[in-house]
Amino acid sequence: MLYAVLSDIHGNLFALESVVRDMQSFDISSVILLGDLIDYGMQSNEAVRFLRDSFDYDISCNIWGNHERAIMLADFERFSSPRGEQCARHTAQLLADDVKHFLDTRMIHEGKLEFTLDGKRCLAVHASLDEPYWKAIAPDNVRGDYKDFDIVFSGHSHYPHTFAKFYETCDPQRRNKHATLFVNPGSVGQPRNHDPQAQYAIFDSQTQSVMMRRVKYPVDKAMSLYDGSVDDFYRARLEYGV
Repeated sequence: MLYAVLSDIHGNLFALESVVRDMQSFDISSVILLGDLIDYGMQSNEAVRFLRDSFDYDISCNIWGNHERAIMLADFERFSSPRGEQCARHTAQLLADDVKHFLDTRMIHEGKLEFTLDGKRCLAVHASLDEPYWKAIAPDNVRGDYKDFDIVFSGHSHYPHTFAKFYETCDPQRRNKHATLFVNPGSVGQPRNHDPQAQYAIFDSQTQSVMMRRVKYPVDKAMSLYDGSVDDFYRARLEYGV
């Protein structure tokens, strides 16, 4: 079975629509959403409504990211810059009641979810177990103990990765090692790996293989929606994926 893994859409409907068109080339069974549907981009309401009304896929996981948490709880203290806080406050003012209802009732507030895929123990977490909303997993610092899981899906960093970490365990048949696979699909709407294309991943639960997808979308149209109401940084970064 194929699972599409999407994270950090960030109110970029043009990018989301392009990803969904790309998904149609594959037999996708379900979708794993890793949070931050909203903010930074100028189409937070539109992106959420698209997922609610026009998304023809089963969503098996839909967790809050730090932007859902900050905006829904009106807790803006953890942003790393004044422009991030200002942008989130602006988005909070613009969110429609029906969109807030979706964020409240159709998303998991804890920012993480445990589940199984083809008998494999999985964890979806927006950032990491050490800090589910604010500190991302990285290959050189996984920020937490994941030895109880076979696969860990995470987002937040906006940098795609897939790697394995081997934990010590009592299992002579496997040479006393337990392998945990880490998957970050990158960002649909605000990539930061110097590639402006919309990015997501497709996970094959039978082979445990990961296909990283990069999809062209009309970046210029997304940039044209910014009207000066938030720092121009969030518009300009789309051009280069930074």
